[in-house]
Amino acid sequence: MYGHRQRIKDVLKALLIFLFAIFPMIANGASLLMVREDNCMWCEVWDREIGPIYPKTKEGQFAPLIHVDLAQSIDDSRIENPVVYTPTFVLVENGLEIARIEGYPGEDFFWTLLEEILSKHTEYKDINE
Repeated sequence: MYGHRQRIKDVLKALLIFLFAIFPMIANGASLLMVREDNCMWCEVWDREIGPIYPKTKEGQFAPLIHVDLAQSIDDSRIENPVVYTPTFVLVENGLEIARIEGYPGEDFFWTLLEEILSKHTEYKDINE
């Protein structure tokens, strides 16, 4: 009996964590999909250079990151073209692709490109003014 109750508590806890994690995405509709695959050297570089700070940035708050494994099926209705390179960062809003960054060009270029696509394709420019 205790095992059953503990399992229910664990499921509820996981559900709450999930809901808190997706709340920012629900609020503005924008998110950044990071499509990656196993043994992707540039994915690992991004993880070291950007990964720890991304959620703390204004870009990360506006477009929360969602990791997607290339080997898993991606909802084709969300992206316009197949992902060829990893990492590929697909900006989606209200469930549809609106822009992407293919590859990881390094920390400085990543932030510049990300701000460019956010400003050009979303309401992000309004929150920065």
